[in-house]
Amino acid sequence: MSAPKKVFGIILAGGEGKRLMPLTADRAKPAVPFGGQYRLIDFAISNLINSGLRQIVVLTQYKSHSLDRHISQTWRLSALLNSYVASVPAQQRLGKRWFSGSADAILQSLNLIVDEKPDIVVVIGADHVYRMDFMQMVQAHIESGAAATVAGIRQPLALASQFGVIDADAETGRIRQFLEKPTDATGLTDSPNEVLASMGNYVFDADALVAAVEADGESATSGHDMGGDIIPYFVDRGEAGYYDMKQNDVPGSSPRDRSYWRDVGTIESFFDAHMDLISTLPVFNLYNTDWPIHAQSVNSPPAKFVRDSVGRIGNAIDSIVSLGSVLSGTHLERSVVGPWTLAAGGSTITDSVLFDGVRVGAGARVRRAILDKNVVLEDGATVGVDRERDLERGYTVTESGITVVGKGVHVAR
Repeated sequence: MSAPKKVFGIILAGGEGKRLMPLTADRAKPAVPFGGQYRLIDFAISNLINSGLRQIVVLTQYKSHSLDRHISQTWRLSALLNSYVASVPAQQRLGKRWFSGSADAILQSLNLIVDEKPDIVVVIGADHVYRMDFMQMVQAHIESGAAATVAGIRQPLALASQFGVIDADAETGRIRQFLEKPTDATGLTDSPNEVLASMGNYVFDADALVAAVEADGESATSGHDMGGDIIPYFVDRGEAGYYDMKQNDVPGSSPRDRSYWRDVGTIESFFDAHMDLISTLPVFNLYNTDWPIHAQSVNSPPAKFVRDSVGRIGNAIDSIVSLGSVLSGTHLERSVVGPWTLAAGGSTITDSVLFDGVRVGAGARVRRAILDKNVVLEDGATVGVDRERDLERGYTVTESGITVVGKGVHVAR
């Protein structure tokens, strides 16, 4: 019997996240809060940990302080068996320059692979919401004989122009072409109305990955991107396989959420992903105890719902409320509320996402909005009710009418 393969995990977490502004004005995109008590990075790390990986590095760069702090405080594994989740910032190991792309981030961090000496390297993004058992993908990669394997998830053909699309040969298991946001994609043979979109998750033979990023680093015309340059390198050599997420069977998943995956790279998708959490039968189920999404333990009392000073009774409908929050005579509906939120009597919060420490004054109204950490609404103030007034105040308002208020903003009446 051959010895088991040693698997090493790399999470790419250095992106700037411009499309999520103003939520990324003061933090890296993977550090953005999600679902009340989580950070986006928690989904990537939880999937690797639940899959059995115990040596994981997170490559960081852009405004990484809160991300680095979160990783160090939350993800502490036992060092007895060399288990760790380590945040690794850009270190200019190859000269006075920062990461110029995801492939360059790995090139400049090859010492991590050299030190750990893995057989297989799993490389994933840090800002997607999903569940996945990566060891199932690793096993499929080993059996395929491919040097690189790309995880794909089925998406509607109409959305093909939003993704990197895998043109797969079902007979050989190889990728014929890797198409970047094509406008003329064709559907799958077994499902003509769908395409196989890249999830940004990859499995490599370690030596093949090292050779690929070294060759890419010498190219003056490369964009030094994993999806745009490294995967096409393997495709051209006939060494790139694919893994259909449809094959992945995560413990505790249901037919409704087993193939859920959302790229939360825009305000619209970030908001929609939150709305996916709160239905009676959620599209994505946070309460799967067989495959938990781990997060930082918050030393807080339970959430509390009370009458206000004049006896008004509040209610919470189709919502998630995090620890430490007190809602006093508040009407809360179809919303996600972060830790230590306080809402006063007569206030209404509907179709919204609140980060931690938000204060909603008496009679204030919040509708179809995202409020970042420590936002304060005065008594009677509104957000998301008057589009023109929100724009005049400098708030971000999307085409679909989602209003975003940045960290620490004081909203006057």
